[in-house]
Amino acid sequence: MSTEMTESVAAVSTTQDSGIVTSPELYNADLAPTKREGRRWSAYSIFTLWANDVHSLGNYGFALGLFALGLGGWQILLALGLGGVFLFLLLNLSGFMGEKTGVPFPVMSRISFGVRGAQVPALIRGVVAIAWFGIQTYLASVVLRVMIVALAPSASTLDANDVLGLSTLGWISFVGLWIVQVIIVSYGMEMIRKYEAFAGPTILITMVALAVWMLSKADWSIAWTTPDSLTGGAMWSKIIGGASLWVAIYGTFVLNFCDFTRNAKSKGSIVRGNFVGIPLNMLLFGGIVVVLAGGQFKINGKVIESVSDIVQTVPNTFLLVMACLALLILTVAVNLMANFVAPIYALSNLFPKVLNFRRAALVSAVIGLIILPWNLYNSPDVINYFLGGLGALLGPLFGIVMADYWLVRRGKINVPDLFTMDENGDYHYAKGVNPRAVAAFVLTAIVALLLAFVPAFESVSEFSWFIGAGLGALVYLAVADRKGPFRDVSGEPIAIASTH
Repeated sequence: MSTEMTESVAAVSTTQDSGIVTSPELYNADLAPTKREGRRWSAYSIFTLWANDVHSLGNYGFALGLFALGLGGWQILLALGLGGVFLFLLLNLSGFMGEKTGVPFPVMSRISFGVRGAQVPALIRGVVAIAWFGIQTYLASVVLRVMIVALAPSASTLDANDVLGLSTLGWISFVGLWIVQVIIVSYGMEMIRKYEAFAGPTILITMVALAVWMLSKADWSIAWTTPDSLTGGAMWSKIIGGASLWVAIYGTFVLNFCDFTRNAKSKGSIVRGNFVGIPLNMLLFGGIVVVLAGGQFKINGKVIESVSDIVQTVPNTFLLVMACLALLILTVAVNLMANFVAPIYALSNLFPKVLNFRRAALVSAVIGLIILPWNLYNSPDVINYFLGGLGALLGPLFGIVMADYWLVRRGKINVPDLFTMDENGDYHYAKGVNPRAVAAFVLTAIVALLLAFVPAFESVSEFSWFIGAGLGALVYLAVADRKGPFRDVSGEPIAIASTH
């Protein structure tokens, strides 16, 4: 009997033995709650998520941009530190939900949106993730092309043609990385945990080494500011705005952090992992940014835009290849956790009878390939209006989900009822949809989109995620049904072993 069939049979027998009836359109072995015994995600596992994600190429580009916008060394550290504190608090709130219930984000959304209405937030998060999975794979393939040409200069002849927007070498690099990620994720969450644990220290060592190398080039001193550095009110506005944007970058992750913490050993593991991985790790990240930006500016007065600008200047071919390999390991690690897991659970939630973790992973990956993501990345309209618009909706979703869980229900969740279509179930609402949550989302989504795209609101656009999340919470609290009674029922009777 295959592993997939064994998991399916085990899931059915568990629900039958417990006496609790689950609906097959809502329950499978990947969506089911995880048993507390045997959970493997420790504080180190949580830390390595952030050791990878914080040091992503996109984040370095953002932080280096703060230097270009007029913030000096200590201002950048303060902005990132403030953002880190906010994220630490938000991620704990989100993470505790997963640790208690043992369910992924699409199932968690059933609490506030209903067993059917939860498809809306899950699909919004999933669509954004699939698009960025493809884009990040493309960006990593560009680094791989550089490494291949460095090792085999004759390969540059494969980089001169164009097939659907990519050269032959570009296709080889993209498809190669695509296959690697599909193989890793096909082994489930446990393999992702192991990969993150391997990649985290690798990235930290590499980035610290790169910073030390830059310091040596700059005679062990750096420029802490540029001639265009901001002062006074403009400086403080940019610091607070930078901190807010730093949180917004993680708007996707704070929404579905429970996808990972459903396997956490305890709340303490989450807090410790988040503390070392977010505030402390972000300060280390900020220090590296300041050294890289300040060192390069001291050398030639140039403000760099990305880590790749520095890597390309490495004079030794061996060191250049090693740096490229580290960046590839990093990008794959970030892509797996930030852009691959979410659509897998979203698709499994949409078609639980036919899609398990592995099949949903393959479907997500194929979609990420056929959309030709390099064309999306090179289209400002797609990035700004489509992906930017969907991203703007994540703030209101976060506010509604958090307000319902923590303020309305006070953390009392009837986990078995998240898996039943029974009309008397706690989360059936009106034919499986909570109209109050939907109304709150539509109203605040309109506001979020206006903040994102109307030029008149440009002055507050840096705070759009906080505004959207705050409004989502307030509007939902104004219309939510607070009567209860809210029941706290464990999902252990229908839970599965935490093995994936």
